[in-house]
Amino acid sequence: MLRIAVPNKGSLSGPASAMLHEAGYQQRKESKELVLVDPDNDVEFFYLRPKDIAIYVSSGKLDIGITGEDLLIDSGVSAETILPLGFARSTFRFAAKPGAVKSLKDLAGKTIATSYEGIVGKYLAEQGVDASVVHLDGAVETAIELGVADAIADVVETGTSLRNAGLEVFGDPIMKSEAVVIRRTGADTEDPKVQQFLRRLQGVLVARTYVMMDYDCRAEHLDAAVALTPGLEGPTISPLHSEGWVAVRAMVLAKEAQRIMDDLYALGARAILTTAIHACRL
Repeated sequence: MLRIAVPNKGSLSGPASAMLHEAGYQQRKESKELVLVDPDNDVEFFYLRPKDIAIYVSSGKLDIGITGEDLLIDSGVSAETILPLGFARSTFRFAAKPGAVKSLKDLAGKTIATSYEGIVGKYLAEQGVDASVVHLDGAVETAIELGVADAIADVVETGTSLRNAGLEVFGDPIMKSEAVVIRRTGADTEDPKVQQFLRRLQGVLVARTYVMMDYDCRAEHLDAAVALTPGLEGPTISPLHSEGWVAVRAMVLAKEAQRIMDDLYALGARAILTTAIHACRL
């Protein structure tokens, strides 16, 4: 039975469970549930603190985990990313009082507060900056106001929390992160159960990215229409009862669907429809 760690709370929890549900796996109904067995899929899910997941996976006690790439790197354990999941994207940056720190080199000899001392310490060492790093759990925005630190390093999404605390970002981003599937370094990623799990999640990612487009067009316009909707291996084309017309079906990127529909209509295509894809294998 495949043993998988899933975030039990925070910004990773809901999207991770939603993706697993779309992939055909049972998910817990109550937030208090810590373990759920899905016998139909031969999988056992363990709902853990996001920061602990990399530790459990690296120990080999669990086969796979879903966590943030930043949490994986911060843990410093022997585990690696095997599939990016495209949600919970964030950027990790330095911030300070406006004008107090203008560049990374200005941090030399100063104190930085963060909840991710592993990431920050590694980054400073790589950049050759000698600064002190103090660990704080939870919000770190008040550390400067209280005199605990000269600057902070934290996840920045919209920047609203920093601005409300009277802070501004400086320097280049430390790293960018997103939700990822992780596996112990050196573990057998060719395990059939692991491969099946990854294929299911990849199918969800594709289904979220593409839509199926159907339309009718005149045969003389087919080449131009197919250029707009090439599909993957090629579109499906069928003759219609009306002479000189064909029906076309192809997968297109969801973000480009409206533009493609406009262009097809301008070519003379009609009955243009898009439908959601709920699951796929490529």
